Amino acid sequence: MLVSKKNTRTVVGKVITYLLLITICFLFVLPFLWMIRSSVIPLHEILKMPIVWIPENIVLSNFTQALTVLPFGRFFMNTTIILVLSVMGILFSGTLAAYSFSRLDWPGRDIVFYILMTTLMLPSFATLIPTFLGWRSVGALNSYLPLIIPNWFCGGATGSFSSVFYIFLLRQFFMGIPKDLDEAAKVDGASHLRVYFQIILPLAKPAIMVVVLFASFSIWNDFLSPSIYLNEVEKYTLNLGLRLFSGMYNAQWNLMMAAATVVTIPPIILFAFGQKYFIEGITFSGIKG
Repeated sequence: MLVSKKNTRTVVGKVITYLLLITICFLFVLPFLWMIRSSVIPLHEILKMPIVWIPENIVLSNFTQALTVLPFGRFFMNTTIILVLSVMGILFSGTLAAYSFSRLDWPGRDIVFYILMTTLMLPSFATLIPTFLGWRSVGALNSYLPLIIPNWFCGGATGSFSSVFYIFLLRQFFMGIPKDLDEAAKVDGASHLRVYFQIILPLAKPAIMVVVLFASFSIWNDFLSPSIYLNEVEKYTLNLGLRLFSGMYNAQWNLMMAAATVVTIPPIILFAFGQKYFIEGITFSGIKG
């Protein structure tokens, strides 16, 4: 009888948990459903009551009209260039710094790491003006340099994640890799760079994928930095293009939703392909402190 009651409580608890999780998931998915539904219906049906979630007549011309009124293809290319070069810089500087903090013994290593971590508490807005003045002094305004170069030196553009955060994630993962592998390689005459390239990086694929996903989402969704440094429409990113589009067609919600849907698709596809590594990397990155 006691076992039966215990099993009943377990089943009820699981049912309640699943219902709660389903409700939360639905609340998160609802805005995306509204966006997709609004992107394929005429304007006069968007705010029609009662709401029809599955439209009878699908209007695909919304996408054609929304994406041709402005050079969204150019905006997509600009964003992709910034994203790829920035992620490359983050991986280059982040993995090297994390390797140094986790695998090498040098005087003051932990102190330097703690000081580096304190920079996460400094809001990016606190350095916005001096950073802007610095880039203006070297004539780099209205270019992609302020958006890309900081990521190659453990920095980060205003409004995006600092590379220090990625160094922390990678360091935590590297510390979970047994040092016996390093010592065995060094006995065979391997240098630090060889250990880094042939042992650490291949084993750190899940953590690297986590960094790629976090960095890609942050850069893809970054609006503040491009709005500060870019002035010409030809150099706009997708987020600036959407802002320009909404200013031109602020009442055309069907077109706005169509453009927003297209901009949202790439991050969803990227996360779908990297979900396995994302979960694995997050799990193992917190093993050691």
